[in-house]
Amino acid sequence: MEIYHSVGIENTDPAPDDFKLERAHVESVTGKWHKNSSWSDTEKQQKTDDGKTHFQNEECPKEEYSAARGHEHSKLGADIRRQHTLLSVEQDENGVTVTVKDPQGVQLHIKGSYLIAADGNRSTVRELLQIPRQGRGFMQTIQSVLFRAPLQQWTRGIVQFDIDQPNLKAFLTSYSDGRWALMFKDDIERDKEVLRAAIYQAVGTNSFPLEIITTANWELTALVADTFQSGRIFLAGDAAHTLPPNRGGYGANTGIHDVHNLAWKLAAVLSGQSSAELLETYDAERRPVALLRHDQIFVRADYKVHLQTAMPAGEKIDDDAMEFGQIYLSKGIIGSDESLPKALKPDEWKGQPGTHLPHFWVEMNEGCQSSLDLIGSNSWTLLFTSGEWADAVCQINKRSRIPLKGIHVGHGVRVVPSGDFSASFGISENGCVLVRPDGYIAWRLTDLPSKCQQMLEDILGQVAFQAGDLAK
Repeated sequence: MEIYHSVGIENTDPAPDDFKLERAHVESVTGKWHKNSSWSDTEKQQKTDDGKTHFQNEECPKEEYSAARGHEHSKLGADIRRQHTLLSVEQDENGVTVTVKDPQGVQLHIKGSYLIAADGNRSTVRELLQIPRQGRGFMQTIQSVLFRAPLQQWTRGIVQFDIDQPNLKAFLTSYSDGRWALMFKDDIERDKEVLRAAIYQAVGTNSFPLEIITTANWELTALVADTFQSGRIFLAGDAAHTLPPNRGGYGANTGIHDVHNLAWKLAAVLSGQSSAELLETYDAERRPVALLRHDQIFVRADYKVHLQTAMPAGEKIDDDAMEFGQIYLSKGIIGSDESLPKALKPDEWKGQPGTHLPHFWVEMNEGCQSSLDLIGSNSWTLLFTSGEWADAVCQINKRSRIPLKGIHVGHGVRVVPSGDFSASFGISENGCVLVRPDGYIAWRLTDLPSKCQQMLEDILGQVAFQAGDLAK
């Protein structure tokens, strides 16, 4: 939701402020309830303020979301072609050409500068490129049934149920729009009549109208590609990493974050601001995130049973650290290295380069807003309290085609409640923090140098991989 908000896709259906995503462990929905458990199995010491975005229902109906946004995407310049089959991919030093077959069977050639392969677990692009994958691998085939039924009268506000009966072990979850999915923990094939009976059994009654929408078999798999980049082609989402459904939502969140990391870099290269070397930071930054999340899935309660004895279990990392506090190590970051933890809570990093800008409230002319809203999606951002940095930003913007946004804390921007901004970022009152368009800290300086404009210009050129002379 934080990423969606940053690109103007508002959260139109947020959960209430007191929302708790809990899972009920039951015999059946209308039968005996054993206990409720949190979506997280890491301890929470206290509730944290994570900013203006809210929880979205974990089972977001993605196909409806995509259809609703399709028209807007077209207006923004997207050429959406449905029901096309990829046949081949070729690339050279000038671009990528894909051959597809349209719904009428006609072969078409589509050319572009780069290709993002977001074509799922069985990615045709990844297979054509012969990129291997590593990980826990295949675990089981799961049968699921999607159905519509009015079950709210029995659910007590819960949207997830772990069904445990001698002859039925399944997981039931809501899409919060009248649709439900029942996923069986075995690989038994069931026809529609048997599925209908199983749904009634899971609910514990048949006194409700039931419409079976569709069924599916899918593989529970955990695999991460050996590389996320092959020349001008990038793997994203399930094509890059297949992560089993878990209470941290690693699959969807990790995939969305992949493209968020990649999009601004592609824009910078295609606009001529940055050299193509910037794109090499994509694999360096995103693949370690996928690998850590792969390992963390099997440390958590839901998947410990699938952990191979030969694989070390590892140490469980806090959920907030996993979602908001993983660190990037790449040539695009100055001041991070392998000696640092792989993930910490955002407030524990204190401005460490390679980590995401932490949320804190600021007061501006428009009122109170999150620090995350200070970051420009198409520009770099410098946070500082000393006026000399403001002058440096102004001079750089007169000369450079890399846009740099200056945030002068204490002058039009006030931290709320009053706090020590500099100490929160591990800098003096004369230091600064340079933030990338995706909200990650690329560099910080603890104190004011003798030639701050020259240093800032040099650093910006280094972390932005400037392409040639960028003077206007």
